[in-house]
Amino acid sequence: MTRTPLPPSPWVFDPADWPDDDCIAAGADLAPETLLDAYRSGAFPMPHDDVLLWWSPMRRGVLVPGDLRVSRSLARSVRRFTVTFDESFEEVIDACADPSRPGSWIDGPIRDAYVHMHRLGWAHSVETRTADGTLVGGLYGLSIGALFAGESMFHRATDASKVALVALTEVVGEDGLIDTQWSTSHLASLGVTEWPRDRYLARLATLVDAPPPARWA
Repeated sequence: MTRTPLPPSPWVFDPADWPDDDCIAAGADLAPETLLDAYRSGAFPMPHDDVLLWWSPMRRGVLVPGDLRVSRSLARSVRRFTVTFDESFEEVIDACADPSRPGSWIDGPIRDAYVHMHRLGWAHSVETRTADGTLVGGLYGLSIGALFAGESMFHRATDASKVALVALTEVVGEDGLIDTQWSTSHLASLGVTEWPRDRYLARLATLVDAPPPARWA
């Protein structure tokens, strides 16, 4: 999938101006160049009460691909399911946006913005399928250099989202990093750790200008 080059954003994301708080700004827009500049700077959007907020957690959830913990049951699930890439991006984001899910935050403008980024070659999905091709899990996010900025994941079968994550770590490779935004007990059980914001930003500077994974080059 060819990436469309994007111009600089008129909005400035400067970590030197950010407060010591997870939420660092409000406003701006969801134009492709704004999203790209935000992620390259260490920020990401998440609306709250119809206000577009920008976040850069003080404790950032990250997964070093080599740190992924694959249990025996997960290894069996990897063999049981099939994984595809970028075949059903809109289905994946719509499943992640299901309003019946606890903590659902993906609204219409967010959905449209990431579908646009997908069409421009920056946003990608990993899909988990049964033997007959039925979509039962997946995840999506942005691939920028050697960074994969994960946005959301879902499952309709046991371990289906975890299988997608296993496949993602193989694509990103040992020189890359997966951003999970925050950590949870579930993510921690898979090997996600927390980095202080300054450590994440220091690593980010080398990641975003590195060569992207071959699959998404």
